[in-house]
Amino acid sequence: MSIGHTLLALLESGPRHGYDLKHAFDERFGQDRPLHYGQVYSTMSRLLRNGLVEVDAIEAGGGPERKRYAITDAGTADVSEWLARPEKPEPYLQSTLYTKVVLALLTGRDAAGLLDAQRAEHLRLTREVTERKRHADIAGQLICDHALFHVEADLRWIELTGTRLDQLAAAVNSGHRFTV
Repeated sequence: MSIGHTLLALLESGPRHGYDLKHAFDERFGQDRPLHYGQVYSTMSRLLRNGLVEVDAIEAGGGPERKRYAITDAGTADVSEWLARPEKPEPYLQSTLYTKVVLALLTGRDAAGLLDAQRAEHLRLTREVTERKRHADIAGQLICDHALFHVEADLRWIELTGTRLDQLAAAVNSGHRFTV
């Protein structure tokens, strides 16, 4: 996810302080990974430097001055371009789970047990996200569906790998060079 583009798009509804941007981001997109304030302010500094936002107002308060940011025409054009550009599908040819399975086989550890533990973790997450989806609005349901489809694909991969574990072990132990 592009934090900068997301913050820019949130500014299209009107000028906001960094604090307000963080809360708007977290409410819509950051349930599992909220932004840190430092990330918001460093991103806003970069967007300001690049001419995509401007300081709309500076307000004095009990603490440091509060800047209110507004999107520029260049920022609006940048968001439009970003939204129109399709995302590159990620083929996941480098997977931590795959690496762990191969390393377990290379080191004589229990690869099947590793897959079983991972399956249990994926099923736990499936239950958690399904419950979250049950109480979500339409936007929340859609992001939960996205997560569930990815978990389902991982579970299918875990099952397939489990059925091919003997073949993979033979290839790993023979010193076979893997190519994609």
